[in-house]
Amino acid sequence: MKKTLAIDMDNVIVEIETNWIDLYEKSYGVRIDKADLLGKPEEAAFPDPEAAWELIIKPGFFRYAPPIDGAVEAIRELQKHFEIYIVSAAMEFPNSLREKHDWLAEHLPFISWKNIIFCGDKSVVVTDYLIDDHLKNLDFTKGTPILFTASHNVNVQKHTRVNNWQEVLDLFSKDLVEQNN
Repeated sequence: MKKTLAIDMDNVIVEIETNWIDLYEKSYGVRIDKADLLGKPEEAAFPDPEAAWELIIKPGFFRYAPPIDGAVEAIRELQKHFEIYIVSAAMEFPNSLREKHDWLAEHLPFISWKNIIFCGDKSVVVTDYLIDDHLKNLDFTKGTPILFTASHNVNVQKHTRVNNWQEVLDLFSKDLVEQNN
């Protein structure tokens, strides 16, 4: 029986930060340097945090964000060894439900609809591992938490950290070797 691996979408599979910066510039004519996001709550680096937050609820925000480099290929590889679940706390932004569904259908069509979980509170999801960028999800997981680096969590010193999808593959390749010995 395969171990289970839950993977968050935003800032883990989907490049939300760059998308947000690009949309803010397009909407308000102000370019934010990604380095300005480091260590701050997600919207706090923008000159007008309320305007930045409004961009998230506009149609298309979640649908057209690009995948994070290496995510699609790594998930395809991990699926050979794990039962993969895509888990997103999509209830905060109701527009995101359809947009995230459509994004997954385009970028990860090999993930069954049965393995997609849109929820409000991820603590109800029970898997062997959870890869996420937020402590509010990782601190309450029943499995092993894995922190995926995003600008807002660079100062966090909790949990096993991965900075990119190659590091995810490296981390799990060690786990797979241990399972087979």
